[in-house]
Amino acid sequence: MIVRAVRSIEGVKYVTTAASLIQRAAERPGAADAAGIAAGYLLDAVFGDPRQFHPVAGFGTAAGALEKRIYAPDRAAGAAFATIAVAAPALAGAAAAYATKRRPIVRAAIVAATTWTVLGGRTLRRESRIMAEHLDGDDLESARGRLNHLCGRDPSGLDESELARATVESVAENTSDAVVAPLVWGGLLGLPGLLAYRAANTLDAMVGHRSPRYARFGTASARLDDGLNLLPARLTGLLTIAVSPIAGGNPKETLRVWRRDRNDHPSPNAGQCESAMAGALGVRLGGRNVYFGRSETRPFLGDGPRPSAEHLRRAARVSGAVGLAAAALAVGAALLRGRIQR
Repeated sequence: MIVRAVRSIEGVKYVTTAASLIQRAAERPGAADAAGIAAGYLLDAVFGDPRQFHPVAGFGTAAGALEKRIYAPDRAAGAAFATIAVAAPALAGAAAAYATKRRPIVRAAIVAATTWTVLGGRTLRRESRIMAEHLDGDDLESARGRLNHLCGRDPSGLDESELARATVESVAENTSDAVVAPLVWGGLLGLPGLLAYRAANTLDAMVGHRSPRYARFGTASARLDDGLNLLPARLTGLLTIAVSPIAGGNPKETLRVWRRDRNDHPSPNAGQCESAMAGALGVRLGGRNVYFGRSETRPFLGDGPRPSAEHLRRAARVSGAVGLAAAALAVGAALLRGRIQR
C-alpha cells in the first residue's frame, strides 16, 4: 500500500510537471510541440506504455484489415499498402497540427499524448531488468519465455549467455527504433513526423520480415523503415558513445569499436546501435541467430566477453541516458523549427 501511494505521488508530480510545460506552450513559436514532446517523454518515463486501448495496437489492427483487402505477392501491392498505411496517420497529424495552430495548449496536449503512445523507453528498460533477474536466478525457462517481449528469436535452445546477448542487442536496436527515432521525427516534423514514423515502424514489424508471404509484399515497408532510421540510428550510436561512462565504459574506446564495427552488420542501421552498445559495455555481440524457421549468422561486434545479467542492467542505464539526451535534442529541434516557420 505504501509503495503504491509513493508511486501515485510520483505520478502526480510528473503529471503536474507536464501540465506546467504545456501551460508555457503559448509563450513562443514552436513551444507547443516542444512542451508536448517533453511532457510525452515524461509520461513514458513514469507510466510506460498505456495499459489499455493502445493506439499503436489499434493501428496494427487497421493495417491488418487493409492488408487483407489489397494483398498480392508483389512489390507494387506492398508499395500501395505502405503508402496508404503511412499517409493516413501522417495526414491526420498534419490536420490536427493545422487545426491547433492558434491553440497552443491544445496542440501541446495532443503532441504529449501522441509522444507518450509512440515511445517505448520505460518498457524496454523494464524488460531488460526483468531478464537480468531471471538470469541471476538461473531461471532459464522464464528467461526464454520472456525473450519474445524483446525480439523474434527462437529462445528454445539459448543458454544464459545467448539470452543475455539477444537482450543487449534488442535493447541497443530498440533504443533507436522505439525511443530516439520517434523523438527525432517529432522534433523535426511535429505530429505528422511522430505518427508517420510509428506507422512505418509498425508496418516493418508486421510485413517487413523475410517470409514466403512477405518476401516481395513487405519490401516497401522494410525499405521505408530503413530510410527513416538512417539518421536516428547514427545519432543513437553517437549518443551511446557520449553516455558510455554511465555503464562503466570509456567514450574513446566505445568510439573506436563503433567506427570499426558499425558497418559490418547486414542491416544499414542495427550495426550503428549494437556496435556502440558493445563498446560501451565492453562485450562481444553478434554470432548465430536462430529465428522460427530460419537462421542468420551475424558478424562479431565489439571486444571482450559475452554479455551476462549485469550487462543487461548497464544496457538499460545506457538506453535511458540516450533517450533523455534524444528528448532534449528533440525539444531543441522543435523550438528551432518554430522560429524558422515564424
